[in-house]
Amino acid sequence: MDAKKIISELARNKKIFGDLLENIMPEVYSWKQNPEKWCLLEIVCHLLDEEREDFGARVRSTLEDPKRSLNPIDPQGWVVSRKYNERDYNETLYAFLDERTKSIKQLEELKSPKWENEHIHPTLGPMTAGKFLTNWLAHDYLHIRQITKLKYDYLAASAGEDLSYAGNW
Repeated sequence: MDAKKIISELARNKKIFGDLLENIMPEVYSWKQNPEKWCLLEIVCHLLDEEREDFGARVRSTLEDPKRSLNPIDPQGWVVSRKYNERDYNETLYAFLDERTKSIKQLEELKSPKWENEHIHPTLGPMTAGKFLTNWLAHDYLHIRQITKLKYDYLAASAGEDLSYAGNW
């Protein structure tokens, strides 16, 4: 694992998320292909909560004290319990982007981090700080793909045009 490259990619992804998610109209950020899927507003809320309470917190905790219990998270449940659909889209987006800036700063300021420190996760077993960091980046990529697909699906549903000339999704 090359932590510096991963941290650099996390920083680059901040710009990608901003480019993908800024200046979106309400009819787009609240659109769902079906009720079981997340809309862009829910994705942005999820990204903010994950940035604050999951990946960064778990990396720091594992580096500082790998035996310490991690705070529980409930990403699926938070959609309802934290009323994601009632939040302000732009306020939440900028809070996420600001939080990412803070995360990158904290990661870059680490002095000789012990990425091999290992926390025993109750369901996944041994998780090193490096594994949490790597999965943080993977989580970004999954949501970048999800956001792009959702925007494609919105275009397909709203444009009134056949999109087959563009190629197969």
